[in-house]
Amino acid sequence: MAKDKNISMSVIRRLPRYYRFLSDLVDKEVDRISSGELAKRMNLTASQVRQDFNCFGGFGQQGYGYSVKALKNEIESILSLKSGYNSVLIGVGNLGRAVAMHMEFEARGFKLIGAFDQDRNLIGKPLNHLIIKDIDGIDSFCDENKIDVAILCIPKEAAESIVEKLYGFGVRYFWNFSHFDISVAYPDTIIENVHMSDSLMTLCYRITDAKRNITETIQK
Repeated sequence: MAKDKNISMSVIRRLPRYYRFLSDLVDKEVDRISSGELAKRMNLTASQVRQDFNCFGGFGQQGYGYSVKALKNEIESILSLKSGYNSVLIGVGNLGRAVAMHMEFEARGFKLIGAFDQDRNLIGKPLNHLIIKDIDGIDSFCDENKIDVAILCIPKEAAESIVEKLYGFGVRYFWNFSHFDISVAYPDTIIENVHMSDSLMTLCYRITDAKRNITETIQK
């Protein structure tokens, strides 16, 4: 599989969508699919689908389409979903607990090996296969374990000191729900920021815009 070293993030961000759709097709026992059929399911164009896959060498055959299972496996390999990166969850409030309980980490390339909070009512309680630990013990935990990724489900004001501590232990990768801008202070990190409020505000705009367009169409 040849790989273009200059693949845009827009292509990378579509890969998990392809993976989800293909996983669903595998579950439905669909054997083959054309670029046109896949594009229609994903609200893309067939040309866009082919261009995306060509970034990685291309996987289909002219007039024959794609093997659904083989294509799913190729994308799984591209995304490195069997990496098992050691991860810790910081913050086990409502959001952190929901993330831990409902995210299939091991199927997504990660292994959750620790969960931490400062709430005395939570420390010592079970969380899936883990026991919630006191955040004060994060230093010794990092000494004893190789941590690849930190998942931050804490308020912005609490994140700065935690990130500083984790960075000092060599953690460079973050799944960040905290709204703290890690990359400004630590430009050599890799961060995926999750801003649910941004998504909700975007939805608000799109609803308003759609209603505006309907009104303008009626007035014409």
